[in-house]
Amino acid sequence: MVNHTKGAFTRRGLLKGAGAIAASMTLPAIPARAAQQSPAAGTNPDVTGELAAYMSAAAQRELPADVEEKAKQHILDTIAAMVSGSNLPPGKLGYEFARAYGGEPVATVVGTNLACGPIEAALANGLRAQSDETDDSNSPSHSHPGCSTVPAALATGEKFGISGSHFIRAVTLGYDVGTRVMISLGGLDYQMRTHRDAHGMMSTFGACAAAASAASLNPQQMRWVLDYAAQQDSGIAAWERDTHHVEKALTFGGFTARNGVATALLIQLGATGVDNIFFGSDNFFDAFGPQANPEGLIDKLGVLYQIANTNIKRWCVGSPVQAPLDALQSIMRQHPFKEADVKKVVVTEATDEARTVNNRDIPNICLQYLVALMLVTGTVSFQDSHDRALMTDPAIVAARAKVDLVGSPALQQLYPQLVAVVDVILNDGTHYTQRVDAVRGTVRNPMTSDELKEKARDLMTPFLGAEQTGRLIEAVFHLEAISDIRTLRPLLQST
Repeated sequence: MVNHTKGAFTRRGLLKGAGAIAASMTLPAIPARAAQQSPAAGTNPDVTGELAAYMSAAAQRELPADVEEKAKQHILDTIAAMVSGSNLPPGKLGYEFARAYGGEPVATVVGTNLACGPIEAALANGLRAQSDETDDSNSPSHSHPGCSTVPAALATGEKFGISGSHFIRAVTLGYDVGTRVMISLGGLDYQMRTHRDAHGMMSTFGACAAAASAASLNPQQMRWVLDYAAQQDSGIAAWERDTHHVEKALTFGGFTARNGVATALLIQLGATGVDNIFFGSDNFFDAFGPQANPEGLIDKLGVLYQIANTNIKRWCVGSPVQAPLDALQSIMRQHPFKEADVKKVVVTEATDEARTVNNRDIPNICLQYLVALMLVTGTVSFQDSHDRALMTDPAIVAARAKVDLVGSPALQQLYPQLVAVVDVILNDGTHYTQRVDAVRGTVRNPMTSDELKEKARDLMTPFLGAEQTGRLIEAVFHLEAISDIRTLRPLLQST
């Protein structure tokens, strides 16, 4: 069993000032000015104004061709996650909520025949996008950008009838803004030291930025969007104790997508707020991380697009299980053997990653179950990776008893790179080992468009049928030809 104790720093301790924290904890390298004082106390570069101006202009700013293509891939991947999440508990809950409190039918609940108000649709689609573990992930910010950003942009985009190109740019902006907030705070290191949740915090800012872009808000209004995002960020990591994946789906996607749409619509109607939430008294960084780097919010903005720095999952399971499954599959392809031939499988990965997936009750983030599943069936399908009943199958239980998980401080030093070593020892003493340093689907080893389309077909065809799935895939890859995003609705809905 892997044991990992989170840092003992409390929220009260974090608020005692920059000097005390600098003396007691090590954070990522930051500029000297930020290391010496809180944003409220020092010089006040107009980071917020620069970010707000960039956000307002995003809808009209052409993206580099490779970034636009990458955005289409992430949009398709997130839509596929929404569709495949239809029959999972969070997806069902989202549908029931939207059906009960639907409002004016202007936005699509993906994978259903229901149209409802944009706020309800964003919540439902956000739940669906994170019903399982097939959605994308951004390692530097330790977050899942797609499950909140795409639903927020889609619902708001349908409300205002934006073009396909505008939709792509709104989504891309959401990835840029949300991830930069968390990178400025410290990503995974920040979450582990403070018990705050990087995923929900990123998702709130990402969804608000995407929805605000879809609503075509001006620079002053974008300042208030950032303020409202900060006010709605609880940043509590307690969702890790949820064994039914519902609170996690709400924290990552449902609540945050809803908040993004509600924020954009309120401000579009005339709501106002604080002009500079990142500086001044009681600002965001004073509350959440006095040692953060505010200038990180605009670092390489318009040059480094975080959507191009975000991973797409080959396997529909949690990120920490991707490398182990890649490694085990490689061994099994090179050296065919049966599960009965196996004496032991040892998986070694980063300490924090191992803690996340060690003997979890949820099948698609339980490493031991998923490794056993691959040993017994030869692969890990979407259906089997979400089958709680299969976790008690005698063959799976027997195989699972052979799996050991080891957390490695050395591999922890390589994070956010996902690295794993898998050792398979057979009954006759034969020993196979495979190390994976570049997981398939990550930035260092990306999936091709054809591979991504195949994943989308596998996820969506059972719900939409082969013909409709094919037309939806092609429509997403030609979004720039769509003048009104609402024309996608027939392809997004099931009968």
